[in-house]
Amino acid sequence: MEQINRLAYESELWSQGVTAVAGVDEVGRGCLFGDVVAAAVVLPVGLVLEEVNDSKQISEKKRDRLYEQIISEAAAWSVARVEPSVIDKINIRQASRLAMKQAVLGLGIAPEHLLVDAESVDLDIGQTAIIKGDSLSQSIAAASIVAKVTRDRLCAEVWDSLYPGYGIAVHKGYATKTHRQALLELGPTPLHRRSFLKGLSVEQQVLF
Repeated sequence: MEQINRLAYESELWSQGVTAVAGVDEVGRGCLFGDVVAAAVVLPVGLVLEEVNDSKQISEKKRDRLYEQIISEAAAWSVARVEPSVIDKINIRQASRLAMKQAVLGLGIAPEHLLVDAESVDLDIGQTAIIKGDSLSQSIAAASIVAKVTRDRLCAEVWDSLYPGYGIAVHKGYATKTHRQALLELGPTPLHRRSFLKGLSVEQQVLF
């Protein structure tokens, strides 16, 4: 299998003297429940994280280990959340972009360029949108891991105990059969995205 160079985009920028490159990604876009969470990560020039990949492609145990490594080695990192009431108001795409923007603004250093997973961030900073960026860029993959671990921990350690009976710790708010069944029996919580629930009783409803 061909080895992907996950530093191709970063190396190109570094070679031009652009050192503060932030990878930006979000997690939870397709969930029925909970916040959408974004992360921005600036890694030191030349740092290679061999195991870093799209957060969905690696095990929870490995993600947790990489999360600790990323936040200890990053030049800067930041996480932002946008809650369901805002998602319902401005739609999930705009909410994801807002979370990304807030994550970038939360960085302790001013990034010179953003590498973003298939999206644009509403900031006056040079940026590159990369389709499947979490598999192709180490910086975006690092951001995807930080965002996913943050959101998964919220599901398991906070939201599951706030709203028992829905299985949030297990399905993380996605529309699994268990989750849909719990919604039918218990009704939605304040953290359910009302705009996502409208189609649940309709078979072929598209969420976006």
